[in-house]
Amino acid sequence: MSDPGNVTAEVILEECCLTNSFPVLRRTFFLGGPTSVGKSDFALELASRVNGEIVGADAFQIYAGLSLLTAQPRRVESIPHHMIACVGVQETYNAVRYHRDAFQQLEKILQRGKTPIVVGGTGLYFRALIQGFDPAPPSDPSLRRELEQLPLTALQARLARTDPTAITRIDMRNPRRVLRAIEICELSGRPLEDFHSQQRKPISAERGWVLLRDREDLYRRISVNVSRMWAEGVVYEVKAVQHRAGQTAARAIGFREILAFLDGKLSEIQCREASCLATRRYAKRQLTWFRNQTKFKALNLSVFKSTPLAVDALFLGCSSLEELN
Repeated sequence: MSDPGNVTAEVILEECCLTNSFPVLRRTFFLGGPTSVGKSDFALELASRVNGEIVGADAFQIYAGLSLLTAQPRRVESIPHHMIACVGVQETYNAVRYHRDAFQQLEKILQRGKTPIVVGGTGLYFRALIQGFDPAPPSDPSLRRELEQLPLTALQARLARTDPTAITRIDMRNPRRVLRAIEICELSGRPLEDFHSQQRKPISAERGWVLLRDREDLYRRISVNVSRMWAEGVVYEVKAVQHRAGQTAARAIGFREILAFLDGKLSEIQCREASCLATRRYAKRQLTWFRNQTKFKALNLSVFKSTPLAVDALFLGCSSLEELN
């Protein structure tokens, strides 16, 4: 490895010891972390140094028409962005589709001689892209029609007979999940656990980082972001799509609260406070997932005076200002 006092992005890219068996993923940076932590600015700075293009990994930013609510990154002409605002709000999107679509983008970016940078806060998208899936059998129309006629109690009993271990692995109160579990078990002849075994293993990527902030700093940024959304017209944005938004898009943080405001159930102050609270809770869940489900290196942005300094630390393998100095 070169002298760390004279390290450059190019040297890091050439000399990093990469262990991932997939050539495309070995050349990709992964930046995860909670909402409002500053992933977009960090990714732009990183991309400017490694001749990169950005690939979104966010279950809500993928929807067109919700740029303010989902805090979609500001477009910079010199840094192409992909997998952002590319799906209609009425569509249902999932990790399987994301794996296919995002992987295609990574391959195209590499073919252009650029460096892919995957950025987002949806842990399942990271897992899908890095670890892949043990493909479950597709739905069978005749079996699906049969199962859809059954009440939840009958579905629960059928799954318990088919695969007793499955009842501890899924939400048995969710008819859709119970139905799908029955399909998988009966069509494959295998227990549900076979298809979930990979999901218990923390995902790893040599170029994987979780971006963090001190709690007070993160909460302050969340409040600032919610205020900015309102100032820029997020209420009008939600109003414009409220009757078209599908189940996934409608779960975007703040969507439900703004609908309550539009219906007169919350005042503006109450709506803003509820949105901040929902965002803080979401950020906590995101942090918990990345800490427990990945082996990514941690980088606390709160200790750096600027984004360029934080990116310097990434290249130096540091996680604090003290280490950088």
